[in-house]
Amino acid sequence: MRRAVQALVIGGVLLSAAACGGTTNPAPGSAPLAAAPSAAAPSVDGSIRSSCEALGQVYGKHLAPFAESLTKLVAAPGDKEPQRQVQQSLTTFAAAIRAATQDSTDPQLRADGAQTADQLQAKAKDAAFLRTVKTEQDVNTVLGPTMKQWLSPVAKHCS
Repeated sequence: MRRAVQALVIGGVLLSAAACGGTTNPAPGSAPLAAAPSAAAPSVDGSIRSSCEALGQVYGKHLAPFAESLTKLVAAPGDKEPQRQVQQSLTTFAAAIRAATQDSTDPQLRADGAQTADQLQAKAKDAAFLRTVKTEQDVNTVLGPTMKQWLSPVAKHCS
């Protein structure tokens, strides 16, 4: 389970690093690209970069508490407190994603941020989702492929 948390935290850090523009440098031995950006591109790119950096910080701050709450849920089946903690951590994560993307000048990033936040908030309220997390493998699935799917609308802007 710790590997899944580490992978997601590292993924969040890499997400923000990817947003910093490492792809604009040509590979050694290749010719530089000679495309001239439009006048609007620098501000939009800067806004996306800023939002992606903020998202990386959000992931780094909110994934560990979510993973911890899921682990407690598995350790204490039927206990309402771990369920409340999972719901709270997802709700807080959703609010942070919304905040990180809402000021972007890119309307698609704003929309995708809202979509991701809405999806996380819906999962926080979904009792059926909480009942599916029964084992450590379930936790790994939620923290791996499921979380990747939930975050994919905003992640595509930062890769």
